[in-house]
Amino acid sequence: MSELLQTPIEYLKGVGPSRGQLLRKELGIHTYADLLQFFPHRYIDRTRYYKINELREQPTEVQLVGKIIHIKTVEQKRGKRLVANFVDETGQMELVWFQGHKWIRENLPLNVPIVIFGRCQLFNHQFSMPHPEIELLSEHQQNLRGALQAMYRSTEALSNKGFTHRTFGKLVQQALLETRDLIAETLPEHLLSAWQLMPKKEAMLQVHFPRDNDGLSKAQFRLKFEELFYIQLQLISKNLIRKHKIKGHAFNQVGTYFNEFYQNHLPFDLTGAQKRVLKEIRNDMGQPAQMNRLLQGDVGSGKTIVAFMSMLLALDNGFQACLMAPTEILANQHYIGLSELADKMGISIKILTGSTKTAERKVIHEMLESGQLKILIGTHALLEDKVQFHNLGLAVIDEQHRFGVEQRSKLWKKNSIPPHVLVMTATPIPRTLAMSLYGDLDLSVIDELPPGRKPIQTVHRFDSNRLKVWKFMRDEIALGRQIYIVYPLIQESEKMDLKDLMDGYESISRDFPLPEYAISIVHGKMKPADKDAEMKRFAQGKTNIMVATTVIEVGVNVPNASVMIIENAERFGLSQLHQLRGRVGRGADQSYCILMTSHKLSADSKTRLETMCRTNDGFEIAEVDLKLRGPGDLMGTQQSGILNLQIADLVKDRDILQLARHRAIEILKRDAPMELPEHSVLRKTYIELTKKKNLWNHIS
Repeated sequence: MSELLQTPIEYLKGVGPSRGQLLRKELGIHTYADLLQFFPHRYIDRTRYYKINELREQPTEVQLVGKIIHIKTVEQKRGKRLVANFVDETGQMELVWFQGHKWIRENLPLNVPIVIFGRCQLFNHQFSMPHPEIELLSEHQQNLRGALQAMYRSTEALSNKGFTHRTFGKLVQQALLETRDLIAETLPEHLLSAWQLMPKKEAMLQVHFPRDNDGLSKAQFRLKFEELFYIQLQLISKNLIRKHKIKGHAFNQVGTYFNEFYQNHLPFDLTGAQKRVLKEIRNDMGQPAQMNRLLQGDVGSGKTIVAFMSMLLALDNGFQACLMAPTEILANQHYIGLSELADKMGISIKILTGSTKTAERKVIHEMLESGQLKILIGTHALLEDKVQFHNLGLAVIDEQHRFGVEQRSKLWKKNSIPPHVLVMTATPIPRTLAMSLYGDLDLSVIDELPPGRKPIQTVHRFDSNRLKVWKFMRDEIALGRQIYIVYPLIQESEKMDLKDLMDGYESISRDFPLPEYAISIVHGKMKPADKDAEMKRFAQGKTNIMVATTVIEVGVNVPNASVMIIENAERFGLSQLHQLRGRVGRGADQSYCILMTSHKLSADSKTRLETMCRTNDGFEIAEVDLKLRGPGDLMGTQQSGILNLQIADLVKDRDILQLARHRAIEILKRDAPMELPEHSVLRKTYIELTKKKNLWNHIS
């Protein structure tokens, strides 16, 4: 990239030190290149000129040609307003300013043809336009502006300093005039011709100053393709490099442990999806390169059994395995489930968490180092320096988005040759997001539920139906079933939420009194020991109803619980509703999820509730969630950096992403080091980009 494009923004004509500082702070625009890549977020048609007598009360922006014939200052209750009389041949209207009077008054052109642009308001039967953009007609006709004018997103601080769309347009125009000949092509010729992509220089001009709609859409396609292509190129390239460079243990042996378990101890037949995923894992672990695979599967799809059988492959080859979970509850649940399977086969298995007693820890450390302990389940405690394996062959990480990159790399360093890594998540991730966030991991999906599982029936009920819901609960309890009632917990207002929970608990206790009914209660303010005790009582069937906050979202497995009631369901996100619903439906009985809300619902809330009632498919739910919330919110703050795309949109541009990914794979298969002469542009741009610490450079 040319040196000039890296010039600090304050050196651009029309910027200067104070504006430069503002652009840096508000929009992260540090250089000429940053300004050129600050793409418009929408466009408006500036070929249409209205007459004053054509104005209608409508919220769209309009453009008129006329003259200002008079200016006055009007006193009002708070401060003053500046009013100008604007006329054309069909009538007159007012232009109004509430701030910046002195500067505006000095610079307003009187009695000369001007073009005004802004939103009109009707007040006392007369149209007015607050804070219009104004340009001399002669200048307007000369400017580099086409029919479509770019609109740039701004901030309050910038608007207060007079940064309008026109200001941005002028600055971008100036930057292009100074640097246009220095904008280098960043895609190889064969890609440009194969997909008829507009050259980079032309695309940069057209995206800011489009000639027409056709030119604009071609420019946008070219720039979106480029952005997504280089993200995919980097992710796939990292994957290939790791496979070549990071050695792994080749598990060639499918031996006694695996075969005996498969033939004699498998609690149920594997689904086709589980078999397919196991085959993918076996292939990976059979290679002398480190496996790095993401296993996605909905709640209850049988990821744990796949993880256990992968561990048996490690054991068959003389190695140890571990499973790391984000919470003690989840680690304990994994331990209970896997112990049942391991004990039948005489495999030593232990659990290590923050609350493991010192004496027990010592035993675990010794057994682990000697190789006597085959499988270790745990929380972050597994990452402590004291925890040393004899030879760790497989690390399974559950709900990996709860762990940071450094934490995971600590696990790797416990061996001279890194273990194979299997990352599991029960949070279905839309395919477009998975390709961008985990593009350097190989992806396996369990997309069918074990046979015999009855789909959970989900219904939406208003608070006014509560008596019917209570009757339904009594009927289910009479059949020997158990019930969850979950209240929202939103951090900012814990007091209010706890009150909701306690009020709910009291009214449920009145309607379901002792000794006929017993109720457990669990919330985040309780001591861990009390929480565990209450959960145990419920799991053992000693209580009929569990009143809880979202702490039960992950980790509690009670096959006898058949009803999930979610209070104030409109206050939950889609993925959270889906996770909560997954707590029931684990036994053979028909299970139900009842979403309780008031009658006041936003459009988004209605969409969420309708989606939950329509489908149990986590991937479909995740796609709806992505459309509603956008990618940044969906993945939480720690991964939103990847999603700060400059022009592409992962929701709207899925097809371009697919295309970019396929092209990146094709190129790297043919020329992984990008050394062929036709890829010199590719290599140069790639090296430039990897110098920048983009977040997607450090994701998995």
